[in-house]
Amino acid sequence: MRRPRATGATLPASLLDDSVPSRAARAEAVLGDPAAPGNPAGYQALLAADRSAVPPAEAEAVLDDFGLDAEFVPRELGGRFDSAEGLLRVLRPVFRRDTALGLGYGLTTFTAASAVWLSGSTEQRSDLARRILSGSKAAVATYETAHTNDHVHGRISAVPGPGDTLTVTGLKPVVINLGRADALVLFCRTSAPHGGGSHCALLLDPCRLSDTRYRAIVRSVPEGSGLRAYVGSGVWLDDCPVSRDALLGQPGTGMATALRTAHVSRVLTAAFMVAALDTALRTAVQAYCAEKPGAARKAPNDSGSAARALIGALVDLLLYDSLAVTTARALQLRPAEAGVHAAAVTSLTPTIFTDTMYGLATVLGARTHADEGAVGAFRKHLRDVPLMTLGHAGTAAARSTLIPQLRRLARASWGGWQEAPCGLFRPGAALPPFPYGELPLAGGADSLSGTITVTAAAPHGRDPVERNLRALAEHMANELRDLRTRVLALPLPTPGSEASPAWCALADRYAWVLAAAAVLGVWRHQRTGFLADPAWATLALHRIARRLGLRPMDPPPECAPRIHQEVLARFTEPRGYDLYATPLAG
Repeated sequence: MRRPRATGATLPASLLDDSVPSRAARAEAVLGDPAAPGNPAGYQALLAADRSAVPPAEAEAVLDDFGLDAEFVPRELGGRFDSAEGLLRVLRPVFRRDTALGLGYGLTTFTAASAVWLSGSTEQRSDLARRILSGSKAAVATYETAHTNDHVHGRISAVPGPGDTLTVTGLKPVVINLGRADALVLFCRTSAPHGGGSHCALLLDPCRLSDTRYRAIVRSVPEGSGLRAYVGSGVWLDDCPVSRDALLGQPGTGMATALRTAHVSRVLTAAFMVAALDTALRTAVQAYCAEKPGAARKAPNDSGSAARALIGALVDLLLYDSLAVTTARALQLRPAEAGVHAAAVTSLTPTIFTDTMYGLATVLGARTHADEGAVGAFRKHLRDVPLMTLGHAGTAAARSTLIPQLRRLARASWGGWQEAPCGLFRPGAALPPFPYGELPLAGGADSLSGTITVTAAAPHGRDPVERNLRALAEHMANELRDLRTRVLALPLPTPGSEASPAWCALADRYAWVLAAAAVLGVWRHQRTGFLADPAWATLALHRIARRLGLRPMDPPPECAPRIHQEVLARFTEPRGYDLYATPLAG
């Protein structure tokens, strides 16, 4: 429901220009130091709201004052959205503090709205834009999948009704933000058989539905559950009449709308996990420095387990962010490939998140039991992120996108000698207009993997670190050739049946190879700064190779101290641990 706008302090003119870096800096500034006592968007207020299972009203008022809603609306409709990469940069300061706040205030509304921006009529787009810009929230009830939890479970159907209406029936146990949404995007099964025409998408105003045929159901959310403040409502409809004007696109195009929307929402959801890992790493570094006085002022050549955990966490964060940011940029530079890359980064999310969080927990030790401050935020991210990314259901859905395309990719793309365009690998560089209405369902193309072949064939480097990196690139090129052989030899999955474990394993291996390609691309196209140092890319490919079961040579000993120094430097200054390394408020 619409909320009155809050008022706040005036910011310096340098923070009020319209560029993405400025908007991201302004978001960080208005949210302030999360550890500061009394900060309405700080850990104290956010954790208190979570214990009460309510949205953090004061933090949301800060975001209202910032005008964050405009980030979800395309520029041509009066907002500020012009790229997925721009949105992820502006919203990361929110997710760094609280995953639930970022999801409940912003990402859910944007995901619902994306279906309208991609498939809605001119009137539907304009009407929803006006609502969002005036403070409204939107909710989305996604289609059901074969691998479900309460967030994706539930079947809703829409069949022809009397006159110019549809009759909608079904139950969705969890619809994030439903209790305060002025717009609901509903994906429904139709009376058509399975296939392309078996779903439709509707844009509804919950306040205008029949009181006797529609109900927002309230569910109990146990204490300690993730996303507590936002998952307490579901939707129930019983022969509820809806005008055909609510259809998004033509009848039977709901699945196409859902899949195209998923290209955008998957990469953003994956990219926002990096913000949670940033907080976790920063919290662990704080504990590490407390145990080692003076460590933050100089980088000792520490080979202990805590230092190794910090180094591994930064490397994993950067390798994952390389694929996430590359995919976000691909939505505009290589839209036919973005669906494959988005599914790949989604499939890696549980492994990267779990490995990193539990590795950092070993640095925190007994501190992990604290419920307040940065450690409390660490624990909250640990609960919230798996629900945001849908856990096993999200991984299964990502695999179901990748597997049908593997054979076509193996024949047409893998082993190619043409590198992806350099713009994919330059975070923050200019992008063309966002391709509304042009995102393909499945392009079956992949230029990203060509980066591996090109890098492996390049001269072997000027120093031991770069030579080691080139050797690791050769390992990845061999892995890609082996993947191609295995994919082409394996019998195709039977249509309508679940993929075999062998196909799932190949999809997972391909995702890691794409991550390696993104790392190599980001490293190759930097000229200065930390990302131009081959040390981080070497350790990243080494960790990927180990996860693939390969046995690469040990990385040069000088790699780890260079990464360790960067971990401590970004903590002290402070700057973000992602690809952008932007200044932080605290």
